[in-house]
Amino acid sequence: MELMRIENLCKTYGKGENEVKALDNVSFTVPKGQMLAVIGPSGSGKSTMLHILGGVDRPTSGKVFLDEQDVFAQDNKNLAIFRRRQVGLIYQFYNLIPVLDAEENITLPLIMDGRKPDSKHLDELLELLQLKERRHHLPSQLSGGQQQRVSIGRALFTSPGVILADEPTGNLDSKNSAEIIKLLRKSNRDYEQTMIIITHDENIALQCDRIITLSDGKIVSDKLNDIK
Repeated sequence: MELMRIENLCKTYGKGENEVKALDNVSFTVPKGQMLAVIGPSGSGKSTMLHILGGVDRPTSGKVFLDEQDVFAQDNKNLAIFRRRQVGLIYQFYNLIPVLDAEENITLPLIMDGRKPDSKHLDELLELLQLKERRHHLPSQLSGGQQQRVSIGRALFTSPGVILADEPTGNLDSKNSAEIIKLLRKSNRDYEQTMIIITHDENIALQCDRIITLSDGKIVSDKLNDIK
């Protein structure tokens, strides 16, 4: 079942001699429940594409559909609601609110949306994240790996249509990186959570169902992995 459809996506910065094509006519689809890695050298357009898929930035041309909804046919107000409800974003540097504890950071998107958090769902998620004993700790009281777990929990808690992760292990050591990818894989399998992960790490990419390689804003490879 198709969840996302990307059609002829282009993003251009500058004009004339200074024009740079960050994305050049990119098209692909993502089935529901797939864990997709996007790789490529710096400047290949990976992060630009991720920000557009998440509705954070608008394309110069082309379309993005999520559950058959034309993402950029919406005005800015509805686009903000779309980001809160349909997209879970995980960043390399966590982006946690320093004065909020782990539980408050995880539930913040739901509260901002005027919805009441489900305490049972929260407890289950904290158990999955191995954060039950750290639920009332501030980010400054957590390790880097624990902070990234909170960031993942925040992305998962609203049960979004898709999780978008931008170098989610880029700020972690190898042990914590392995644990984070194991957690993302478990979330993908247990909750059938669709994920798109930007990464420079080939080992991470090989743990995903599919790898798309970008170069100079174009798809140069799109292959499936045989994941057991």
